[in-house]
Amino acid sequence: MEDTFGRKIEYLRLSVTDRCNLRCRYCMPADGVESMDHVSVLSYEELLRVARVATRCGVKKIRVTGGEPLVRRGIVDFIRELAALPGSPEITLTTNGLLLADMAADLRRVGLSRVNVSLDSLREDRFAYITRRSGVDKVLAGLKEAEAAGLTPLKINMVPLKGVNEDEIGDFARLALESPWEIRFIEFMPVSGGLDFTPEHMFPASAILEELGKVAKLIPLLRQGPSGPARMFHFPESPGKIGVIPAISDHFCGECNRMRITSDGRIRPCLFSTEELDLRGALRNRVSDTELEELLGTAACAKPERHHIGEETFRQGLRRMHGIGG
Repeated sequence: MEDTFGRKIEYLRLSVTDRCNLRCRYCMPADGVESMDHVSVLSYEELLRVARVATRCGVKKIRVTGGEPLVRRGIVDFIRELAALPGSPEITLTTNGLLLADMAADLRRVGLSRVNVSLDSLREDRFAYITRRSGVDKVLAGLKEAEAAGLTPLKINMVPLKGVNEDEIGDFARLALESPWEIRFIEFMPVSGGLDFTPEHMFPASAILEELGKVAKLIPLLRQGPSGPARMFHFPESPGKIGVIPAISDHFCGECNRMRITSDGRIRPCLFSTEELDLRGALRNRVSDTELEELLGTAACAKPERHHIGEETFRQGLRRMHGIGG
């Protein structure tokens, strides 16, 4: 698939649930959200059919997301079936890590390649403040089990928030001095409103880089091919890597090769766009695989050239991140 700007769509983000076992302040209100009913969520069979058609259209990598994907029953068997698709797409997963320690070995055994773990604080009190739940020790245990299982290179995603946790950037960066992990710092993305954290909490990439420079000399790594949105660095003699994702201040839209499918069956061509295409209706109307291919192609062509966050024309959508799929 190729969009109207010549970008090849080779990366599918597949959300399997809107449910989550955390209540992060930049994602949900304190009392959570009403979960979608069972009928509204795509079945594993429907998700597998979409993934199969997408690989025929050139998708080479599938990332399973949520909500929190590990809370959905049957997720290990679903990963097994994804990994067995024709063309052998790379299967990865994004998780908050709370359930990872118990599941890492099984996930690796059935074909998961690696995981990205979202973690915004290494301190239990601050973790509890941001997520409204306890459990930083469980996440750290999950990281160790994921590494032991071979779900590598292990990536940790940290969102620095001004006045909240930006003073931990150095603590996270030092993990790359100790372990062969990729520590990624992501600018806060104000996808939706009505939450505790606002655009004013965004800690820009330039400030992130300044903080990283206080840890050790930061050496840029050359980009090789479609290496994703992160600008990569390393510290001298360190086994790990550092990534900085300037999602807002210096967007990577020109290199975007991804498409998102929400757990309730909407194709979202761009994370920051409110435009969605109805995939669930097509699936349940028993359209042919050829028609599904055409729908995916239409979604690819609906990708905008870039996002407009920070501009007067930008309007936040109603969907929050847990309902989009990250």
